[in-house]
Amino acid sequence: MEYVNQRVAQEAAKDPTIYTGFVTPLNIILIAITLYTTYLMYKPSPPAALPRESPAVVFKIFTPRTLLPYNGLNGMPVYLAVRGRIFDVTSGRNFYGPGGPYENFAGRDASRGLACHSFDEEMLTKDLDGPLDKLDGLGPEEMESLQGWEERFLSKYMVVGRLVAQSDA
Repeated sequence: MEYVNQRVAQEAAKDPTIYTGFVTPLNIILIAITLYTTYLMYKPSPPAALPRESPAVVFKIFTPRTLLPYNGLNGMPVYLAVRGRIFDVTSGRNFYGPGGPYENFAGRDASRGLACHSFDEEMLTKDLDGPLDKLDGLGPEEMESLQGWEERFLSKYMVVGRLVAQSDA
């Protein structure tokens, strides 16, 4: 026990300014953390990147033959027609573009196919230089379905043109 008392007396007799005061290892670490946190909070942030504006689209008159290239192939946008209105459905390329479930409507008049809920090729106009499909033979249910599709397209996609027969162009 005498050794312990002697050791305590020696430690008490040492110069007390070695690690006392403001400059201690713990205080230095805390100051460094505070400075780093302050720097992170107030460092200048890069300017906000604005989304790129989509290019302006001019309303155009299309015939079935001039609409056909707008099927999403070769970097072209994806357009389709419903009751004479041409919709830019490029934002829905996964559905209407190459490989999508509705790809056969891209670049074509999709009115009859959408009305009949059919993806068959015979629903598409074969004669690109002939008259437009007047939708004869569609019943009230099909016309109502087509109206629903048209409303959906109007709310979701931009109208970029009008489809006319080759003879009216």
